[in-house]
Amino acid sequence: MSPAGERRSDERDEEVSGTVTSLLGSRDARIALVRETLRSGTAAGLAMIPFAMVFRARGLRVNEYGRKTLGLLVGDVSPPLHYLLTLVQHLFISWMVALPLLLLLGTIPDRRNRVLVGVLYGAGFYAAINSLALPLVFGDPTPWQLGFATVYPSLSIHLVYGLVVALLARPAAFARASG
Repeated sequence: MSPAGERRSDERDEEVSGTVTSLLGSRDARIALVRETLRSGTAAGLAMIPFAMVFRARGLRVNEYGRKTLGLLVGDVSPPLHYLLTLVQHLFISWMVALPLLLLLGTIPDRRNRVLVGVLYGAGFYAAINSLALPLVFGDPTPWQLGFATVYPSLSIHLVYGLVVALLARPAAFARASG
């Protein structure tokens, strides 16, 4: 440690390198990663919902591709079942999307930088998946072509997702589990 109590750069680099190795190393580390994925992915997925409700109440487009994908998978179902299946689908996607973000966050020792990376991840996920890949797959115009009123609700919701995962992520749990 430096005289001021801060760790030197090489100490931080060694910790980050060890964390990356441990994330996929031991069985305990893998279990810790799965638990962290379920914990933070669930919280972030649930944190998105109030924002989506507000945007939808204002007549703005949200969850367009969740709705379309669910329709492809199960067709038309009664509203109560539709809501339940939408929640299950949403949580499953939240877990899958949280995993790579958590692996990335596990390499970043500083919380402020993890928060920045989480928000950028949310924006990048929206840009790559929701605004480009999914419209292409479904033959739709991109949100950018439809205008700002189509872009900002979903983009905001994805920023919330990345922020929540980054704030809740406990990279130290992976390191402890590997030791």
